[in-house]
Amino acid sequence: MAEKSFRILVINPGSTSTKVGVFEGDREALARTVSHDASRLAEFEGVSEQMPYRKETILAALEEGGIDLSTIDAFVGRGGGLMPLEGGTYEVNDAMLDHAFRGANGVQHPAQLGSLLAHGFAEEYGKRAFVVNPPDTDELCDVARITGVRGVYRHVHLHALNLKETAIRHACSLGRRYDECNFIVCHIGGGISVSAHEHGKMVDGFDIVEGEGPMAPTRCGGLPVAGVLDYLEAGHATAEIRRACMKTGGFVDLLGTSDAIEVTERAARGDEAARRTWEAMLYQINKCIASMAAVLRGKVDGILLGGGMVNSDELVQSVKGSCGWIAPVAAYPGEFELEAMAAGAMRVLSGEEEPKVYTGVPVFQGFHCFED
Repeated sequence: MAEKSFRILVINPGSTSTKVGVFEGDREALARTVSHDASRLAEFEGVSEQMPYRKETILAALEEGGIDLSTIDAFVGRGGGLMPLEGGTYEVNDAMLDHAFRGANGVQHPAQLGSLLAHGFAEEYGKRAFVVNPPDTDELCDVARITGVRGVYRHVHLHALNLKETAIRHACSLGRRYDECNFIVCHIGGGISVSAHEHGKMVDGFDIVEGEGPMAPTRCGGLPVAGVLDYLEAGHATAEIRRACMKTGGFVDLLGTSDAIEVTERAARGDEAARRTWEAMLYQINKCIASMAAVLRGKVDGILLGGGMVNSDELVQSVKGSCGWIAPVAAYPGEFELEAMAAGAMRVLSGEEEPKVYTGVPVFQGFHCFED
């Protein structure tokens, strides 16, 4: 008997658009990016209030694509607004819906609508709803959480979905399983994630929300604490630093643009500020990659580069030149987010993987090395 090919609808809400896709097994049957008018989104008080509007635009796109939702076997949402959790495929439950609706992690982002939208469709059609490796995935080893200030501990936000899917695909290309390998995996786009993966767990990485790691087109990256204090004492608001960590740092602050192609073109035309900024970013990426090699004690099966900026041959060659001595460097330009979401649901529906249960309890709950 032929193996059943499941039909999966995936939903990935972003700041100004929602990406939707339909997959039949490994085949992408539909991919649409539904753009949202900024002035229309501004009418809503909070992210969760956008739900009916986003659902309406998604339904219009699916109708235009000739998709009959009654034929869908499972619905997958991007996920967000959750407490830190280990990676995997989670079946949407009441605790997840509550946390996603409220943005329980304190970060308001449209990604939190993913589980809500997926659940709404699943409930209507009597199917199952999942999220796969949401942005709140945190698998840090205990020693990576400790800082030099009592009561201040590290936790991470990374491009977990794309990082893990890139690692899974590369392991497959080696004829091995993800949990049999050690990789340094990077997502290099508007934000830059650099992470260490040890036997299927993302055991360390640089937080892209709270000001760690390399500078990126829209993020400041790691900053010297004393320098930040001086900046604040000079009259700048704390909110400015928080925005620089996620939206207004990096290229945006230094060069007035978030467009990496524009930056490289300016550098090629002799713009010294653009050249030095680009080189500084490459330097920081390579330094962070090398530090992850130490996390893995030098046992690295590959350095994997994903994200839109990996289309830059100069960037890839820079990593090969600076870090190729650690392990072979492989480039996977772009992202696999929709494919990764569908693949996670496929693994559960086929019985290859058991779905995880979201409890709402942070993975580091109770982690204390010292009396606070």
